[in-house]
Amino acid sequence: GYAHWKGQVLNSDELHELYEGLKLNKVNHYDYVLTGYTRDTSFLAMVVDIVQELKQQNSNLVYVCDPVMGDKWNGEGSMYVPKDLLPVYRDKVVPVADIITPNQFEAELLTGRKIHTEKEALEVMDMLHAMGPETVVITSSDLQGPLGNDYLIALGSHRKTKADGTNMTQRIRVESPKVDAVFVGTGDLFAAMLLAWTHKHPNNLKVACEKTVSAMQHVLQRTIESAKVQAGEGNKPNSAQLELRMVQSKKDIENPEIIVKATVL
Repeated sequence: GYAHWKGQVLNSDELHELYEGLKLNKVNHYDYVLTGYTRDTSFLAMVVDIVQELKQQNSNLVYVCDPVMGDKWNGEGSMYVPKDLLPVYRDKVVPVADIITPNQFEAELLTGRKIHTEKEALEVMDMLHAMGPETVVITSSDLQGPLGNDYLIALGSHRKTKADGTNMTQRIRVESPKVDAVFVGTGDLFAAMLLAWTHKHPNNLKVACEKTVSAMQHVLQRTIESAKVQAGEGNKPNSAQLELRMVQSKKDIENPEIIVKATVL
């Protein structure tokens, strides 16, 4: 969200070297892997190799993938990573992921289908399940929900294969109040908290999403209130003032009061 940035981008060789160090010290035993914003196809392919190797070490490992590729502004979607990442996500990454958290535009990219209605969104989530992940959460969409325009809709779907081989799917809709500001890092926070709450509630996507979205609301409300105070009356807060108030929201992140309820579809 800032005008300037400095630093280096980790490449796949450097990632591989770090992973080799973990292996040599025998500390490559993980319960979860979480990935987000990536710009490089070879880096992404290396992530897939590492996840597959870690899953051989621990068959219960859960890989949470936030397939960060782009978003919609004023109804128009555009990618903010190189276009050659899409086939890598679609063909290699999503099939090894257990939980994915695309926004509406990213879900459309991955499946090649546009979403205009909730029914179409549910069909797209079924297509994503068929690619591999058993939990799919479309973190934000421009769909119109029962509560109206001032609410942002997220949709979740959890598919479990029962012992007799049949599929059981739980689907939910979450409507949360829109906050009138542009925040950076909300998708990362959402994916991280969804990881935490699905760990605590592995078979209850409804509760996991309620806690995740409620905590998000607490963080965003605290951030916008604080930013307005810093900016002063009548001024628009800048990027620095809109930095998410995560530390100040520690209690809300650890034990959020449920202020957003999910509807089971």
